[in-house]
Amino acid sequence: MPHFRVLVVTGPRQSGKTTICKHHFPEYRYFNMEDILVREQIAVSPKHFLERYATNGIIIDEAQQYPELFSYIQVVADEHPDYRFILTGSSNFALLHHITQSLTGRSALFTLLPLSLAELQDLRNTDTDTLLFNGGFPAVWSNETPAYDVCKNYYNTYIERDVRSLINVKDRTSFQTFVRLCAGRTGCVFNASALSAEVGVSVPTINEWLNILEASYITFRLLPFYRNIGKRLVKTPKIYFYDTGLVCYLNGIENARQIVTHPMRGAIFENLAVLELLKKRFNEGKDANIYFYRDQLREVDILQEFGNQYHAYEVKSAKTFHSGFLDNLKYLKSVMGNDAIARTQVIYDGDTEMDTPENGMVNIRNSTNTTAFGI
Repeated sequence: MPHFRVLVVTGPRQSGKTTICKHHFPEYRYFNMEDILVREQIAVSPKHFLERYATNGIIIDEAQQYPELFSYIQVVADEHPDYRFILTGSSNFALLHHITQSLTGRSALFTLLPLSLAELQDLRNTDTDTLLFNGGFPAVWSNETPAYDVCKNYYNTYIERDVRSLINVKDRTSFQTFVRLCAGRTGCVFNASALSAEVGVSVPTINEWLNILEASYITFRLLPFYRNIGKRLVKTPKIYFYDTGLVCYLNGIENARQIVTHPMRGAIFENLAVLELLKKRFNEGKDANIYFYRDQLREVDILQEFGNQYHAYEVKSAKTFHSGFLDNLKYLKSVMGNDAIARTQVIYDGDTEMDTPENGMVNIRNSTNTTAFGI
């Protein structure tokens, strides 16, 4: 806030954006653009409204609901450098579109995802299957609302209503099938052609729907790593969800006990590991820096880039460590070189923490211990 007049907080619905803004800026006036009366009040004289309430700071929730306001914020922010604005929104596409049009150079962007394991420190003794099933939505942990109910309502009221309306989907059944098929492909390479054949819509439609799910903070793509940066943008990515609880719901898992023997357990566990690294970066105000490595012989689940050095992670949902878990990491070091791979680590679901004697850079951690995810 000392460096920018406008702070934009974006992220999934119900991830805690409003709560964190009110907590850190309790003296700021708060307005929710979902409230029709608020929008009508602003419509009378937007500039006057901003000048009246932004004197000591203003929080505008779901700002993308009133697009015209962004131009007025630009004018008022330029005329009054001491005024401060906090804008929140759960539609990344709509919000960023208006920001790039009106607030370029005046705003800082912060992405807030659901709770990370580091933020659930008091619950580290919770078993892994419960962590996977509950996901990270604050309502599940703070209000003790059943995770299944939270995800069911999230799907029915947000994905089914708001997200589907963004693309004017007429065939509700096809879109529902698409979303659930994506959940069933968590951690897999995204194949638009295969989905097109299963859903019964065109490949461009599949890609459009995926873009909307990403812009609405439902899914995200993990790009493959290539030394040639341009190739990262054209090769096939993997697909993950921003919340493992939602993945469980979409795969028909109704309680944590069902995860134990479910064929998707490994993929959901991998989703959790990838998501933790992503949350750590976003919570530090940084961009994502994670990829996956794949060639004709081997695949490494996560490759994290730090300049010209990398951290590599192999993710296994097994409860017992096996030396074979290290094979792909050793192969990667032989391909990229020891100097390039600064750290290798296996993330698995066991209780034992150890360093392998043949390679001090390999650490095996308990999955419920946040150090496993580099936090």
